[in-house]
Amino acid sequence: MKKYILMFGVVALLSNCAELDKYMNVSSNATAQEKFRACALSEAQSKLKNGTLFSQDISTTKEEIVNTCLKKMALQAAGIDSEAESIASSIINSLRNN
Repeated sequence: MKKYILMFGVVALLSNCAELDKYMNVSSNATAQEKFRACALSEAQSKLKNGTLFSQDISTTKEEIVNTCLKKMALQAAGIDSEAESIASSIINSLRNN
């Protein structure tokens, strides 16, 4: 029962996109908590749109979202943009083809 209430709350929250926009768009001088919230909301909304938000248990999905956002924030703090994975993939593919 608790799980269904939580899922309903998440769906209700994510379905109200206009309300979420103010939390998902943060400035570069936002606090770490604000940036994390924006990332987590974005990741959860993305999972909802592609149908994977409820495909695993909540604990696993939560860990995925937290790990993804912490990784993104760490890369941004280090001055590495979101293209880092693309660059790494390109390097690996290039080496594989040689």
